[in-house]
Amino acid sequence: MSSDHLHIISFDVPYPADYGGVIDVFYKLKALHQLGVKITLHCFEYGRPEQKEMNKYAQKVYYYPRKNSRSLLFTAQPYIVLTRSSELLKERLLKDNDPILMEGLHSTILLNDADFRSRKIYVRTHNIEHDYYSNLAKVEKNIFKRYYFYNESGKLLKYESVLKKAACVFAISPADTEHFKKITKKVEYLPAFHPFETVSITESKADYFLYHGNLSVGENNEAALFLINEVFNDIPHKLVIAGSKPSAELQKLASERKNVELIQNCSPEKIYDLIAHAKCNILPTFQSTGIKLKLLAALFLGKECIVNTPMVVNTGLEALCEVADTPNEMKKKIAEIAKQKEFSKQKIEMRKQILEQNFSNKSGAIKLSKVIF
Repeated sequence: MSSDHLHIISFDVPYPADYGGVIDVFYKLKALHQLGVKITLHCFEYGRPEQKEMNKYAQKVYYYPRKNSRSLLFTAQPYIVLTRSSELLKERLLKDNDPILMEGLHSTILLNDADFRSRKIYVRTHNIEHDYYSNLAKVEKNIFKRYYFYNESGKLLKYESVLKKAACVFAISPADTEHFKKITKKVEYLPAFHPFETVSITESKADYFLYHGNLSVGENNEAALFLINEVFNDIPHKLVIAGSKPSAELQKLASERKNVELIQNCSPEKIYDLIAHAKCNILPTFQSTGIKLKLLAALFLGKECIVNTPMVVNTGLEALCEVADTPNEMKKKIAEIAKQKEFSKQKIEMRKQILEQNFSNKSGAIKLSKVIF
């Protein structure tokens, strides 16, 4: 292989790019391809089928079944790591000596393999995983899933030191960068990759407030329930909640509220259309690790954006959002925004300056390739 060839190991099939982690993987793949990097993509597969779309950006695409043995739950290493191991993957990687980019802590099992001791291996982190799993446990109602999340969190905390063996860790947010620097000095901040080239604000007379996300994730389910129960519970403004696989509790609650509409299992294109036409995107979160790609979508495409502190802290995006941390503060912001007739040109210009300069896919790909090659 040539000197500009890169192996990428993805924790999941990254297309369609319809949730946070795979959005970053897919648009990174696309941006590197546009720079002329030759890519061999290795994907772990569990429920998302093979995708011809990725052949446009990778010279070769290989798929490996993710293991699902329950016995792997009762080991010292994290389940999300052990289930992403493959002898065939190892065999293919050892056919050359080209650099490897591992997507997520999930994909790093070969960092501990003696056969890769002298190999240039890089890791893209999408979260501080042990914090992420700990927070999932806090909002999980199923006792068995809650135990799994807490147990996995402890394992991930111990396992994280494997990152010392990486040639470099690419962290997705400034806060995550500082965390990983406590483990290894070889850390670079690399902003999230995403579908947007330019800020594009649509004129619209729609008056709804939008929350969107993968509703099967406990954190997002909790945020949606919070908005219904504590923010839109006694105000007249309409809340639209859009996302995949909402819980039975969320479906029931939304159906009982006249000012709440739940839109299920819509395509990324439908989500982007809802974001663009909303009077305001409202995006609380109860986790502050990583960066939420839904926030970038709201800022590139949408108008006003209300967030709480955990959503925006240490992201560099604070100035572009309306920050409210309590239900009453959010209600006040909603009332103010509901009266606005248009989104100001000054705010659009500020978004262009910050987003197009600091969150450019091309700039990110150039930075990544300079470090690797």
